[in-house]
Formats: sequence, structure tokens, C-alpha cells
Amino acid sequence: MTFDPQEHLPDALLERIRARAAEIDRDNVFPHEDLAELRAAGYLSILVPVDRGGSGLGLAEASLLQQRLAGAAPATALAVNMHLVWTGVAKVLRDRGMDDLAFVQTGSVAGEIFAFGISEAGNDLVLFGSGTDAVPSPDGSYTFTGTKIFTSLAPVWTQLGLHGLDRTSPDAPQIVYAFVPRSEAVETLDDWDTVGMRGTQSRTTRLHGAVAAPDRVVRRVAPGPQPDPLVFAIFSVFEILLASVYTGVARRALDLAVQAAQHRRSAKTGRMYSQDPDIRRRIADMAIAYDALGPQLSALATDVDAQTDHGGRWFSLLAGLKHRATTTAKHVVDQAVLVAGGSSYSAGSELGRLYRDVLAGLFHPSDPESAHAAAASAWLGPLED
Repeated sequence: MTFDPQEHLPDALLERIRARAAEIDRDNVFPHEDLAELRAAGYLSILVPVDRGGSGLGLAEASLLQQRLAGAAPATALAVNMHLVWTGVAKVLRDRGMDDLAFVQTGSVAGEIFAFGISEAGNDLVLFGSGTDAVPSPDGSYTFTGTKIFTSLAPVWTQLGLHGLDRTSPDAPQIVYAFVPRSEAVETLDDWDTVGMRGTQSRTTRLHGAVAAPDRVVRRVAPGPQPDPLVFAIFSVFEILLASVYTGVARRALDLAVQAAQHRRSAKTGRMYSQDPDIRRRIADMAIAYDALGPQLSALATDVDAQTDHGGRWFSLLAGLKHRATTTAKHVVDQAVLVAGGSSYSAGSELGRLYRDVLAGLFHPSDPESAHAAAASAWLGPLED
């Protein structure tokens, strides 16, 4: 059966979301109306299997939808991405016979919002280490104390998926992955005042002994790179959906550049800019760069869905995809601004907003250094001690 994006993300819904994006960015607020409409449309459960009340989509289909959503409102798409990451992780695990995150799937259908609490200031180990303390209790629960940054969905999440370091158990150190509910032990700072992606409201989160119940402690793994299925699931879904958002930004910038070229006329020649050889070449360059992203996203997402075995190359393939998508998107937006001219420098310009939003791609993991290190190791082997 042919996948129809309209079924899950109709044009009418996208246009309402697009119409709110400028005000959300200007006022630096969370897009509550966007989330409410997306939730009502069942969008938050697109990756949940049908037998649990979701749409049963694959990662490749979710990638296409996130590209569409990002073309309307990048910040809304990026915020929702973090919830979709956890539902995607639950799917990847269940597809491989591990139903550890069944509660994420049923919770998503019931209206829970899952946020991503992994990033920490100065922690370039990301999934492979943590500065957050995870202290075990005799009943199997864990208490988390530390600070997380870039916690998207900060005003609305109900469950925070996070990791911390257990330094006290007999087999310590162990990285502990778990989910904690919003409580008095979780402090959300009102500190999101950024250049772009303002609607994500990815505020700092301080954990003051936040407790994950025993049935919400989903994995304990040794620190450092290793092929645990949960680590692979998080990394693969995060990188693919993140790349999808920035690919959507690139497409919107390309569309806006084409519109500008078709409506601007040169005072010098009297001809439309769409007939100017330099403008045509610039737009062609943008299109050629953008056209490469969709097939790459589709191929890797399909491979995750199909459980294709790329062995040790998986991490370099995924990190490389994210790196190419974010850097290509920035290049396309840069070119679009030049095509559109000085109007894009206005604070109210959509291209001006995309110019700011796309910068955030530089800061998500995997960063350029990690992506290149992973590729070098895949082709040359690890660095010698």
C-alpha cells in the first residue's frame, strides 16, 4: 500500500501550524496549539504499533512526515522529534524481540509526552558517559541528581527519559537509563533565550533526587562505546529523525528561493531573476544538494526498520547522515537568503527565521568532530594507544 502523508499530516493542519510559527518564534514561547492539534491527529503515536493503538508506521515513513512538519515550523518539528525518538526506540527494540519500552507506546497513546534528557554541559561522551548521579535503592528504583541541558518540550513533558552513572553498585560503574515523572524533585529553568529554534523551549533541567520506579529503569550498561540494543536504538532513531527535520528546513528554503526568483525582477535587465544565469545556477546548486538527502534518509531508515546488519559501520553511517543533513541544510539556507536578497534580513522574514533555526543543527550530536572520528575509525580502524 502506498504511504499517504496527508493521512497523518494534512496540508490544512500544516498551514495552521505554519501560520503560528512566526509569532511563536517572536514571543519565545512553546507551541501549545501545535502540540494540541498534532496530538488530536494521532501524530504523537505514528510509530506506535497498531495493536497498541498507534498508526504502526515505520521509521522511513516518520522521517517523511517530520520533513513535512519541519517545512511548516522547524521548532515544532524539532520539539516533537524528541517525543518521537522515544516511541521510535520502543519500536526498534520491540521489532528485535525486546519489549522493554512497552509503557512508552501505551503511554503515548494515552496522552503522555516523553522528553529526551541526555545532553549535559561539557559531556562530549553523550550516550557513553554521564555526569548525573544515579543512586540505586534496595527496591530496584534509582534516584537521579544532576543537570540536563537542551531538554526540549520542557513546559509539557510528563515523562523524562534520561541516563546517569551508578558509581556505587558492586558492578559499578554502570550507565543507567530510566524514566522519571515530573515532580517537585525536577526543576525546570526558564532559561531558553536562543538565536533560533525558540519554540522548542529546550530548557535546563535540574534533578534533585528524581526517582525512577523499578519498572521504569530500562537498562544498565557499561560506560563507553558498545553495541547494546538500547544504545543503538537511541542513536539510530535520534540521528535519522534529527536529519529529517533539517532536511525539511532545506526543502522549505529551496521553495522560498524559487518563489523569490519567480517574483523578483532586475531593474538593470528588466527580466525576472528566474532568468538570471547566476541565480539559476545558485538554485540548481541548492537543488542538487537537497536532492541527495531524501534517498539517504529513506535508505538508512528502511535499513533500521528491516534490521539490516551494517555491523560496526552503523554508527559512522548514522553520524555521517546527520552531519550531511545539517551542513547541507545550512548551505541551502545560506544560498536561499542570497537569492531572496535584503528582504530576508528582516526580523519578520520566514527565510530570516530559517537562517537562525538551521544554526541549531551544528550543536546536536553527533557533532562534526564525532562524525568524522566515527568515519575514520570505520575505514582506518581505531586510533592506536
